[in-house]
Amino acid sequence: MRAIHPSFHLDASLANTYVLFGYSGFAVLRTEHHYVSSPPNPITLIRRGSRYTKHHVSHRTRMPASTPIAQSKTAAMSRVLDMVPRGYHRYISGIVSAAKAKALAQKFHARYGIGCTPSQRLTRKSKGIANAVFVMYWPEMTDSVEWLLLATDGNGLDGEALRLVSDSPRLTWLGYELVRHPARARAVWTWRRTKEEMTNLHALVALQAGQRRYAALSETLIRIARQPGFHGIRAQSWSLFQEARRRGYDNDLPYLYHVQKLNHGERLTLSP
Repeated sequence: MRAIHPSFHLDASLANTYVLFGYSGFAVLRTEHHYVSSPPNPITLIRRGSRYTKHHVSHRTRMPASTPIAQSKTAAMSRVLDMVPRGYHRYISGIVSAAKAKALAQKFHARYGIGCTPSQRLTRKSKGIANAVFVMYWPEMTDSVEWLLLATDGNGLDGEALRLVSDSPRLTWLGYELVRHPARARAVWTWRRTKEEMTNLHALVALQAGQRRYAALSETLIRIARQPGFHGIRAQSWSLFQEARRRGYDNDLPYLYHVQKLNHGERLTLSP
């Protein structure tokens, strides 16, 4: 049995999978997304033939229960897109005062295990208990927090009025609606502006272009380009840019950014 001090340790609540692999007699822990600083205590691994398997982690090295706090809409919406394809397709949403947001997260952890580790989630699933995640949009200097509770199939949330993300009307959160779009012979989830918002933006572009208020139109297009760069929103932004072109706007168009993989936010520690 060999004690390994990995150069990184994984944040279990962020990881998609645990992967153990070895080379030159050493083992490394790897996760698909995020790494955080290495703890002082070693993780003990057993070597079996040419493979390493996790044998035991002392109580002091276990990650405490936690949930991320997103300070940007992009981070919050990105987490939803990460979780829905994994089976977290039931939801409720709401708004809570910033002063009560931590207490609400703690209540949801006590009831639904929103801060559970991947191994704990597997145990819950094997027992037919639903797993849940808590998504919070909590920007700095705000009095209210918008939240979304996502859950898998299973028991344990019977007291909540859960809806399916595929139901009509669509899940609308933070001013955007969750939809599917075709990509490489399969349907994937994305965000887009609501029909009402797009109607208003088309009208604004038409008005400013028709009155030749190109400085104001330029500011409008920049604001449009700065909205979260998910596929559905980018496609809508491009249609608005083309509308401006058709109406005589010949200045440079703003760049439309793609959303990159990003951290879901700082961790809020929860009591067991």
